[in-house]
Amino acid sequence: MTTSILSEIELSLSARLEALLFVASAGVTPAQLAAALEIAVEEVELGLDSLEHEYVQSGSGRGLRLQRHRGRVQLTTAPQAAPWVERFLGLESSSRLSRAALETLAIIVYKQPATRPQIDAIRGVNSDGVLKSLLSKGLIQEVGRADAPGRPILFCSTPEFLQYFGLTSLEELPPLHNSEEGGLRSDLNGSE
Repeated sequence: MTTSILSEIELSLSARLEALLFVASAGVTPAQLAAALEIAVEEVELGLDSLEHEYVQSGSGRGLRLQRHRGRVQLTTAPQAAPWVERFLGLESSSRLSRAALETLAIIVYKQPATRPQIDAIRGVNSDGVLKSLLSKGLIQEVGRADAPGRPILFCSTPEFLQYFGLTSLEELPPLHNSEEGGLRSDLNGSE
């Protein structure tokens, strides 16, 4: 096709958003998308909702998903496609997380941002090694320092955390229920 014919073909908002997300090297804000498309942020949000619906529509079997994290959105592969993507890219199967890593990750995800002293208090053990491991895997990140004695580092989850667990946003996490001992929820919420 010639350029003049291509310019006559109008792309839907979903298609334009998909194209921008495809070429973005990381998550982008709806405001960035709106600026690139010269439309209102509200229109971008509607377009993203439409695109997301196209990807997860029952029976669609699409290989892509929209992932939302901390006000940013990005295009990712569907979790169900992981075995083929890993094989194609020559990646090892995802390494398993230890029980300690899963405990620590759960505390960070439900409490975020969380400090090491808060995590240690909930787990009852030192979490330095586990935090280093989660940082090296890219599942958590440092996001600043708490305004507390010693100015401890604040940790939050990353978009890679969502990808690792096949989630499109933190809203997909199951609700936190009281444990039988009643301690975890009160510890995470900071109450006694």
